[in-house]
Amino acid sequence: MADKFDLIVIGAGPGGYVAAIRAAQLGLKTACVEKWIDKEGKTVHGGTCLNVGCIPSKALLEASHKFVEAQHDFDDMGIQAGDVTMDVKKMMARKDKIVKNLTGGIAGLFKANGVTALEGAGKVLSSKQVEVSKDGEKTVYEADNIVIASGSVPVDIPPTPLTEGLIVDSTGALEFEETPKRLGVIGAGVIGLELGSVWNRLGSEVTVLEAMDSFLPMVDQAVSKETQKLLKKQGLDIKLGARVTGSEIKGDEVVVKYADSEGDKEITFDKLIVCVGRRPYTQGLLDDDAGVKLDERGFIFVDDHCRTSVPGVFAIGDVVRGPMLAHKASEEGIMVADIVAGHKAEMNYDAIPSVIYTFPEVAWVGMNEQEAKAAGIEVKCGTFPFAASGRAMANNATEGMAKVITDAETDRVLGMHIVGQHAGEMIAQGVIAMEFGSSAEDLALTCYAHPTMSEAVHEAALAVDGHAIHMANRKKRK
Repeated sequence: MADKFDLIVIGAGPGGYVAAIRAAQLGLKTACVEKWIDKEGKTVHGGTCLNVGCIPSKALLEASHKFVEAQHDFDDMGIQAGDVTMDVKKMMARKDKIVKNLTGGIAGLFKANGVTALEGAGKVLSSKQVEVSKDGEKTVYEADNIVIASGSVPVDIPPTPLTEGLIVDSTGALEFEETPKRLGVIGAGVIGLELGSVWNRLGSEVTVLEAMDSFLPMVDQAVSKETQKLLKKQGLDIKLGARVTGSEIKGDEVVVKYADSEGDKEITFDKLIVCVGRRPYTQGLLDDDAGVKLDERGFIFVDDHCRTSVPGVFAIGDVVRGPMLAHKASEEGIMVADIVAGHKAEMNYDAIPSVIYTFPEVAWVGMNEQEAKAAGIEVKCGTFPFAASGRAMANNATEGMAKVITDAETDRVLGMHIVGQHAGEMIAQGVIAMEFGSSAEDLALTCYAHPTMSEAVHEAALAVDGHAIHMANRKKRK
C-alpha cells in the first residue's frame, strides 16, 4: 500500500486543482490525480477549461474580435489601418502559448502549497481507496476523504460521427489551421455561438443548426431576442427548429441533412463543428464496489454540500448537477475543502453567473422574467440600452442592454441579464447584489463612476420604479 492522504482529488481541472490547493492550505495532506497528456506526452493540469475550453477559446475570440475592429471599426475613430490580414497559424500559436503558461502555473502552485501530484488515471475503490494507473502499472492509495472532479466530455450524436479534419467537436474547432469557407455548427448554445463567432469574424460563411425552436431560452427573452438580432447582423445564419438527421462525407465536403418546419433539407460545408452539449465523464472512474451512485442522467448524485452516497466521498463540477461552468466547479472545490477541514461552508447556487463571450457579450445571473412569472412571482423590471450610454458611445459599442428583474412586493433582485461590451465583467454586480439580498433600490442608491459601461446597471435599477435619469431625458428630447 502506498502513502495515505487526508484528501485525494481525482481530476486537476478548475474544480479539482482549486480543491486540492485549498485543502493543502488548510493543513490537509493532499494529493491530486491527473491523467491528461499533452501533445508532448507530458501530464498537464487545468482540465478542459485551460487546455481545450475556456482559455483557448477566449484567446481566439479576442484575436478575431480585434481583427474585425481593425477591418471595420477603426476608420470611424480616425484610425487608418490599411489592409488588415490574419495569420491563423500565428493566432493559434499564441493561443497555445497562453495555455502552456497557465497549465504550467498550476504545477507551480501545487509545489508551492505542498500538493502531491499523482500522474495517471484515478479510480475510486471501496473503503475510500484510490487506484492510480499509468503505463500498465497500478498503485493504490488510501485517503480519509476523496473528491471526484473528473469533469465532462463533448456529446456525440449518431447523425454526425466525428471524422478527423471534417466533422469535429469543440476541441477540434480550436485546431483549424486555416479559415474554412463554409462552416456548419450544430447547436446554438454557448460553445456553438462562441466558436461560430470566431470563424465568422475570420471570413467563414457560418450556418448554425439548432434543434430547439427558441434561441437561448435560459436568457431573459428581451436579451435573447436582442442577441439573436445582433449575431444575425454580424453574419451568423442561425436556423432554429433545424433537427439534424444525417451526414455524408463527399471528398473534402460534409453534406448535412436536417429537417425543419418546411420539411427535409440538406446543406454542404467544408467543416462541421458538433456542439450539442457535454456529458459527465465517469468512464473507468468508479469500481463496482465503490458504492457511489449515479442519477438517471449519468451524473454523480450529491447533496447541497457535494457529498455522495458514500461518507467521505465528494463530487464537484461538471460530473454533478448544476451548470457546467468552471467557476461553479472552483467554488464547489473550495466549499468541499473547507468542509473536509472541519469548517462550515455552503454555496449559493442561485447566484452563479453565466457568460457567452461573443461580441457583444451576453451575461446573466438568477431568474429571467419568464421564469419568475412561471413561478408565480409578480415582478418589476428595469432596462437600459447602451445606445444611451456616454461611455458606450465613446467605445463605439452602443449595442445591447441591461435588465434588472425584481420581486414586485419586496424589491429584491431576482436576476440580472446583460448583452453588451464587457457584460461578463458587469454581471458581477448582479451576483454580489443577489448574494447580499440587495434590492433594486440598493443599486439605485449606489454611486457609480461616470462615464462607465456599468452605469447601465445603475440606470436599469432606477428604471425598475420608472426613475431612469438618462432614459427620461432622452424621451423628453424626442
